[in-house]
Amino acid sequence: MGTAVNGITPGSARKKTFLRRSGSDNSQQVRRAVQGVFLVLNGWLGLQFFLWVRWLERGGTGTAFTHPTGVEGWLPIAGLMNAKYLLLTGQMPTIHPAALVLFLAFVGMSLLLKKSFCSWLCPVGTVSEYLWKLGKKIYGRTLRLPKALDIALRGLKYLLLGFFAFLIGNMTADAIQGFMSTPYGLIADVKMLNFFRNMGVTAAAVVLVLVVLSTLVQNFWCRYLCPYGALMGLVSLLSPVRIRRDAEACIECGKCATACPSALKVDQLIQIRSVECTGCMACVAACSTQDALQFALPARKAAASADRWFHRSLQPLAVAGILAVLFFAPILYARATGHWRTDVAPDVYQQLVPEANSLSHPGR
Repeated sequence: MGTAVNGITPGSARKKTFLRRSGSDNSQQVRRAVQGVFLVLNGWLGLQFFLWVRWLERGGTGTAFTHPTGVEGWLPIAGLMNAKYLLLTGQMPTIHPAALVLFLAFVGMSLLLKKSFCSWLCPVGTVSEYLWKLGKKIYGRTLRLPKALDIALRGLKYLLLGFFAFLIGNMTADAIQGFMSTPYGLIADVKMLNFFRNMGVTAAAVVLVLVVLSTLVQNFWCRYLCPYGALMGLVSLLSPVRIRRDAEACIECGKCATACPSALKVDQLIQIRSVECTGCMACVAACSTQDALQFALPARKAAASADRWFHRSLQPLAVAGILAVLFFAPILYARATGHWRTDVAPDVYQQLVPEANSLSHPGR
């Protein structure tokens, strides 16, 4: 093998390449900005939700608070159940309709832009990314598990997804409607909040272990345990937009593979089809050669030449804009058509929320 000169091997030196100027790619700055906005939005929703629950627990006296419907985005199981209800009946559900709207919005993002919801919007994904980067600063590195163990652990999230899909797959429309109409179903979001407010020793220990593991292994929860991410990954297989590598422009430096948080061999593939690709564009940002890597639609021939093909790449701001449209458009439509808020009278909440801890799952 020849000796590399300025990072270019003799075989790649003959290629027509254009080295990218340092700092010319802003994909990670744009993505972090989107992550930050969505994290603040979720924090604001969480604060409003907590204040609303505490207001009802105190008897609904004093300053009034309203239920922030957006928190239903934290109920992916309800979203999946309502998706089946919509499929079976052709009707929008009346209980937790926002969970369905947001679920479909996030699925739509994965359908068009790979698993971009996970790396651009998901607050859990954002926190997970901060944790492994913190761990890298503390320990000087992150761990890469042995290949056999990594593959086995990655299967866990699909087992969890299969479990929920099996349970919901066997439910009829009447069964879904019946579950949603139970006291437990009506305030499933409150039950979720109270789980974290009243966390026991065992649950707290599990969360602590996950946090520690997330500082040691990149995106531990997302990579191995998140069934929502597993679903988004399967949907993303249909995405027309992928990370695409131009073998002629590539100088085979391997920086992209090193930067990939999903440990994909970006430098060895022409396009990334993997369910693990989140469209984070970290590999694109790490690439030192102009247009060697792109987050792009399939190539098409130039009108003036039958021999030249061009990738239709998406710039980071375009990705952010598409995600914004896919997020806000369904919400605005649902609000305009009356399919956003749960159809529950305020006095029902006043009765159920203070008693939330005593309500058990109807299947028990």
